Amino acid sequence: MQKQQLWERYKSRLYHDAELDLTVDTSRMNFPEGFLEEMEPRLQQAYAEMEELEKGSIANPDEQRMVGHYWLRAPELAPDPSLTEEIHSTLASVKVFASSIHLGNITAPDGNHFTNLLVIGIGGSALGPQFVADSLGGEKPPLHLSFFDNTDPDGMDKVLAGIGEALKQTLVVVISKSGGTKETRNGMIEARHAFERAGLSFAAHAVAVTGSGSELDRTASQEGWLGVFPMWDWVGGRTSVTSAVGLLPAALQGIDIDRLLAGARACDRSTRSRVTGENPAALLALSWFHATGGKGARDMVILPYKDRLLLFSRYLQQLIMESLGKESDRSGNPVLQGIAVYGNKGSTDQHAYVQQLREGVHNFFVTFIEVLKDREGSSLLVEPGATTGDYLSGFFQGTRAALYEKNRESVTITVREISPATIGALIALYERAVGLYASLINVNAYHQPGVEAGKKAAGTVLKLQEEILEALRRQPDREFTCEEMAMTLARPEEVETVFFILRHLSANEDHGVGVISGNRPWENRYRASGRR
Repeated sequence: MQKQQLWERYKSRLYHDAELDLTVDTSRMNFPEGFLEEMEPRLQQAYAEMEELEKGSIANPDEQRMVGHYWLRAPELAPDPSLTEEIHSTLASVKVFASSIHLGNITAPDGNHFTNLLVIGIGGSALGPQFVADSLGGEKPPLHLSFFDNTDPDGMDKVLAGIGEALKQTLVVVISKSGGTKETRNGMIEARHAFERAGLSFAAHAVAVTGSGSELDRTASQEGWLGVFPMWDWVGGRTSVTSAVGLLPAALQGIDIDRLLAGARACDRSTRSRVTGENPAALLALSWFHATGGKGARDMVILPYKDRLLLFSRYLQQLIMESLGKESDRSGNPVLQGIAVYGNKGSTDQHAYVQQLREGVHNFFVTFIEVLKDREGSSLLVEPGATTGDYLSGFFQGTRAALYEKNRESVTITVREISPATIGALIALYERAVGLYASLINVNAYHQPGVEAGKKAAGTVLKLQEEILEALRRQPDREFTCEEMAMTLARPEEVETVFFILRHLSANEDHGVGVISGNRPWENRYRASGRR
């Protein structure tokens, strides 16, 4: 297609939201003739389903739950006045608590201001707060932010080493809906131990974001933690960033959460439109359907041309893949749906994987995210008439053109600047796009049985580990190969798992399992001596 034709297509397809100063450009998606008309009935059905969702219909039949993350930025839409009041009161409580921390009305036990913030969570309870903090955090935030977002001991040691002596002025926010999520529970136990080792009271530093009556809620109440904020069962982890899950860490970082919510609310209004050309989330969903054949046939590559959006692809990875990756559709038919999401930032990618994107296997489509404003204030000229920001824009435009020359399709989302309102809008835009796309392909975006299956499998491994340790303790003088241990436990079918468990146990001194190396790894012999 000639450049003039592309320009005319750009003008005819461009969506522009004047309030948010946001555009969505689908002109580099080669929709076939009649595609939009063919998809319109499906989209109208998706709009109707979304309207029912916002009215409080049961969206997660497995758990009989509503899905209400849209109410978080428009509480008046909640189907029950008590929910509206809870949302309002929680937001007010978050702001009062953050202000009290900043002003020193709530202090560390030694009377000094809190200077550090440690957030303990997993999945959406970490990715959302991390993305918001990284994109909107200032040079000198009120509290230096760290995360325990995994159950990796070395990772937690690294974080604690970075905090160092400032542990006595560290506020801890523990985020878990049930309070029983193992990764978060483990992080809390590790943090508690670090505080106690330093002679500090963990409860005097701790805040919980959790479900009412949860294990974590009971612990916080019994121990007298500094505060407890609600995490409702109608908010999924991957859509929880505009609840206390994301708002409390953001407010403690000095981020304007009212503007964040306002941006999300404004985008929600736009994405409720039933006129497809006036609905940016629908345009994204249509682009995904076209690019993947409605079956996940191509990956989604997210390329934000802004350092502050580095974590956006990680955030979207969970939102999109956990929502859309489903074995069965809503009728129970096998479909194996999903869209793989990955990305980095521009122009870093031009020195990483753009070579393959342009000339290698054609198994993807791209979403460029362009930010017009380079920085606050003026920029240095690095050569006559050009700043570093001009180069960044040039690399974006060049990459977009170079990919399209090779028939690599792309969507471009453009915002004027990075601000709380913009980040709120981007969050809301993708939340709605995921919901609409899920309707188009007839899957339930709001449950995740695969995640639960993984948790159950991990529990099975740990139960087997208990059996192995007990067998070693019963016969302290005996050495076992993995195969001998599996037979001893009458679990020969689990020999591979036994091998992995024994290998891990012997690499760590905690359980006192020694190893005598064989010629090959599976010939190693293990005993409960603790000797190497």
